[in-house]
Amino acid sequence: MRTRLSVAIAALLVMTAPAMAEETVLLHAAGSLRAALTDAAKAFEAAGFGKVQAKFGASGLLKDEIAGGAKAEVFASANMEHPLALTAEKRSSPVALVARNRLCALARPGLGLTPAALLDRMLDPQIKLGTSTPKAAGSAAIGVLRCFVSASSLRP
Repeated sequence: MRTRLSVAIAALLVMTAPAMAEETVLLHAAGSLRAALTDAAKAFEAAGFGKVQAKFGASGLLKDEIAGGAKAEVFASANMEHPLALTAEKRSSPVALVARNRLCALARPGLGLTPAALLDRMLDPQIKLGTSTPKAAGSAAIGVLRCFVSASSLRP
């Protein structure tokens, strides 16, 4: 997945390559894409297409910055909602889906998190859960929160 994403984003960066290699491509991207896009940016620079100035963060917050006038030449979002909103506002060209994310569960060592134990861990009142910023992450984070609420109804 990471390699396919790197290749896809490298292709996008090449398509947006500045006329002069001394110029900088402004990349705004979801934090979850940091590893793949850092690799893609290094490959882009090594190929002599120019520099990449990357800014990583919550997709919704980056979308708000771009909608507010921040200059961005490539926006790689963790979901389609944010780039589609920019297109609807005439702040971007048409959106292209190049890769998909997966929902991941991360836990501190020793918690005993396994796929089979995930729901039990999520519902354990002693465990603190965290997600991306729900308002900024949009429908994806809201979907995760709904999953948490639905999961809680499965246990007495």
